[in-house]
Amino acid sequence: MIEIELDGKKVDIVEGSMIMHAAEKAGTYIPHFCYHKKLSIAANCRMCLVDVEKMPKPMPACATPVTQGMIVRTKSDKAIKAQKSVMEFLLINHPLDCPICDQGGECQLQDLAVGYGGSSSRYEEEKRVVFHKDIGPLISMEEMSRCIHCTRCVRFGQEIAGAMELGMSHRGEHAEIESFVGLTVDSELSGNMIDICPVGALTSKPFRYSARTWELSRRKSVSPHDSTGTNLVVQVKNNTVMRVVPLENEAVNECWIADRDRFSYEALNSSERLTTPMLKQGGEWKSVDWQTALEYVAHGLQGIKSSHGAGSVGALVSPHSTLEELYLAGALVRGLGSENIDYRLRNADFSHSASGARYLGMSIADLSNLERVLVVGSNLRKDHPLFAQRIRQANKRGCVISVVNTNTSDWGMPIRNHLLAPAAQWVQALADIASVIAAEKGVSAPLSGQATDTAKSIAQSLLGGERKAILLGNAAAHHAQASQILALANWIGAQTGAAFGYLTEAANTVGAQLAGALPGNKGLNAAQMLAGGLKAAILLNNEPEFDSAAGAAAVSALKQCEMVVTLSPFKANMECSDVLLPIAPFTETPGTFVSAEGRVQSFYAVVKPLGETRPAWKVLRALANVLGLPGFEFESAQEVLQHMHAQNEGGVPSQVPAERLNNSCAWQAASAASTAEPCVAGIYQLDSIVRRASSLQLTADGRAAHQAGVAQEVLA
Repeated sequence: MIEIELDGKKVDIVEGSMIMHAAEKAGTYIPHFCYHKKLSIAANCRMCLVDVEKMPKPMPACATPVTQGMIVRTKSDKAIKAQKSVMEFLLINHPLDCPICDQGGECQLQDLAVGYGGSSSRYEEEKRVVFHKDIGPLISMEEMSRCIHCTRCVRFGQEIAGAMELGMSHRGEHAEIESFVGLTVDSELSGNMIDICPVGALTSKPFRYSARTWELSRRKSVSPHDSTGTNLVVQVKNNTVMRVVPLENEAVNECWIADRDRFSYEALNSSERLTTPMLKQGGEWKSVDWQTALEYVAHGLQGIKSSHGAGSVGALVSPHSTLEELYLAGALVRGLGSENIDYRLRNADFSHSASGARYLGMSIADLSNLERVLVVGSNLRKDHPLFAQRIRQANKRGCVISVVNTNTSDWGMPIRNHLLAPAAQWVQALADIASVIAAEKGVSAPLSGQATDTAKSIAQSLLGGERKAILLGNAAAHHAQASQILALANWIGAQTGAAFGYLTEAANTVGAQLAGALPGNKGLNAAQMLAGGLKAAILLNNEPEFDSAAGAAAVSALKQCEMVVTLSPFKANMECSDVLLPIAPFTETPGTFVSAEGRVQSFYAVVKPLGETRPAWKVLRALANVLGLPGFEFESAQEVLQHMHAQNEGGVPSQVPAERLNNSCAWQAASAASTAEPCVAGIYQLDSIVRRASSLQLTADGRAAHQAGVAQEVLA
C-alpha cells in the first residue's frame, strides 16, 4: 500500500492503482466517460483530467498510476479549466437533441454538461453527421452522431461478452463505431452496451420512443430464466412493464444481465396473454368466471380420483415457477392422495437418492477466481451467459478450461482441452480422465478407461492449481446416465480437490427440489406421466411440447387424459387441455427463487395482474379450498414461505443451509447408454416467456432455433 494526498485527504491505495481508483476509494467523484470499473482503461475521453503536483499539464485520472506521496487536486482551477475545455470539444459535433433522446434524463454527457459545459459554443461550422447502422433487433444505432468515441461498447464486447462485434473504423473526425462488413451484434449479453453507453448513441430498439425515464417507476425483481438469480430493476409506466435493466449485485450478476433477462418483458404485453379462465366445451374455448372454472376442475379431479384412484392424478411443474407455487402444487397433489409430481421434464435419468438438493457446489462469485475448470455437457455461453462471463474473467487471469461435450462451440474464450465425444460416450470419457488420475495417485478407478492424450491433459490440469471445479451442464443433467456422470464427477473432485456440481438449468431448479416437487414413494416421474401414466394432469407454467424430452409425443399422451388443467400466463397447451387458468408471470406475483448456489431471493409484484389473471399460489390455494383439502389457509405468499421454513428458528434464510444441499452420488454400475441426445433448450426457447419475446426470436439464435424446429417438423 502507498499513500497519496487527494484534495487534502490522505488515501491509502494499492501500488499500481490509478488516481481514479484512489478517488473512488475516497468517495471523490471525478467526471469521466470512457472509464468503467469493469473495463480496461482506454483514456479516450480525457474528461477526467486532474491537477497533479509537479506535472506541467493536467493528467487523466483513469490512466495515471499513483506514486508514494503524490499530491492530486481534482477541483483546482487548473483541473476545472481542463475539464471544461474537454467538454467544449465533446459538444462540437454533438447534435444536442436531448428533447427527443431516449437517454435524456439518465445521460452522463447531459449531466456533466450542466456543470462543465458552456452556455454557447464558439464553433459555427457544420456538425458531423454519422449514418445509422442496422446491427440487429435489440440495439439501435440510429443516432450515432451522438457518439463521443469512448469505446466502452467495443471494450465490453471484447472483454466481457467475449466477441469483438463492434470496432472503430477510420481516424479523426471520420472515426465511427460500427460492426464490420455489415454483421449484426449477436452476443447474448449485447444489451449491456446500451447501459454502459454514456450518451444516447446506443439505445434499446424494443423500448425506443416508448417512455421518458422520469415517467417510469423503478421496482426490484429477480430474473425467472436461468439459475444465476440475476437481480433486476423493472421499470413500469401505467401498470405496464416498459424496460428491464440490471440491479448491481457483485455477488450474483455484478452489473450485467443477459439479453433474455433484459428483453423478455415483451412477452408480458403480448397478445398471447391469457387474461380469463377458459373451458373447452364442444371443442370450442369459452371464457368463464373463476368460480365456475375452479368448481369444474375440482369436480373433474374428484371424479377421476373416484374412478381410477388417486394415483391417476399428477402434476408437471416448471422449475421456472416460484418456490411458493411449487410447494403448493405438491401439497395439492399429495392432498388428493397422489405422489405424482415432477419438475424434471427434460430429464432422462430419474434416480434420486440424494439427501439434499443438487446445486452448483460453490458460490457464483467463486467462478471468477477459478484456476482450473472442467465443464461437462454445456454450451456455457448460451446456457448460462453470466456464468460464462465470470469464467471468461478467470480465464484472463490464467484459468485453464477443459470441456467434455458433443461438439465445439464458440465460448468467447480459449479452451485448453476439448474432449469431443457423442453423448452416449460421456461416461467413458470421464472414466478415461479418472483412470489417468487413479494411476497418478496410485488408487483404483471406479471404471476402467483409456489414457488418451486429451484425457491426460485434462487430468493433469485438474491435479494442478488450487481453486478448481467440475461443472455439469444442462446436457449432463438431462443425460440418460446423469447419475453415473455425477458419480464420476464426485470421484474426480474428491481425488483432485475440485468442487463439483450442476450449473442447473432454470431459475428454481434448486428450489423445486427443496419444495418437494419430486415424486414420492411409488409416484410417477415426468417421463412416465408424459408417456400416458395419468388420467388427470395439472400443468403448472409449462408447455410439454417445448419444455419436455417427450416433445410432440407428450401432447399425444396428454390427449388421452380425461382432464388436463393448464395454469399459465399464456394461451398454452390449447390442443390437449380442457381448462386454462390464467396465472401471473413473475412481474405480477410475489415469490421466491433459489439460485444455483442456493441463494434465496424473494421479490414482490411490480405491476397488477392483467385482466382476470391471479398469482398461481392463490389459484392453487383456492382450488385446494374448493376440493376441501386441509392446510391451505394462507393469506400471502410470505406465509407460504414461512410455513416451508417453520423448522428454522431464524426465519427464512438468505442462503439454503448446507445440510440441505448435497451433490454426493455413490457409484453404481452404468446402465446401457442411450443413443438419444440429451434434451437441451436453446437460449431463447428456455421457457414460455422468452419464447414469446418477439425481438429475442428475431436474433440470430432465435432464428436458428426456429429454422431447426421447422427442419425437424419436415423430417417428422
